[in-house]
Amino acid sequence: MNRVPMTVEGADALRSELENLKKVERPAVVQAIAEAREHGDLKENAEYHAAREKQGFIEGRIQEIESKLSHAQVIDIKSIEPSARVVFGSTVTIIHLDNDREVTYKIVGDDEADVKKRKISVNSPIARALIGKEVGEVVVVHAPSGSMEYEIDAVEHL
Repeated sequence: MNRVPMTVEGADALRSELENLKKVERPAVVQAIAEAREHGDLKENAEYHAAREKQGFIEGRIQEIESKLSHAQVIDIKSIEPSARVVFGSTVTIIHLDNDREVTYKIVGDDEADVKKRKISVNSPIARALIGKEVGEVVVVHAPSGSMEYEIDAVEHL
């Protein structure tokens, strides 16, 4: 499997979730299963089946996070020499040329992407168009809704 780019913050968030799942959620669901077993007949015990289902979800998520972390290439943007070039982890301010609307995005890994927090995946159409470009350049973003032109206004290493 290929290395998957991830910011330091993204890796920390996954490690935190993993620790919570292993130290809090997993023991709690094991306890719930034990309590449900004490209620007798397991075939008609809804509490038991719900707890087992939750246990399956937790174990699956633990495996998923461990896999992602083992394949992660953690990139610390603060350790990269600041420049006007857009790279993974940089925060980019762009101006939509049709309406002069300005927007700022941080380019992050797939798991960290959250448009509401202005974090876009490195694999998104906007990020793919921006990577490698410099302040002042105009980029064309080919999205499902059509092509849009943006000018790169600022690049920061936050």
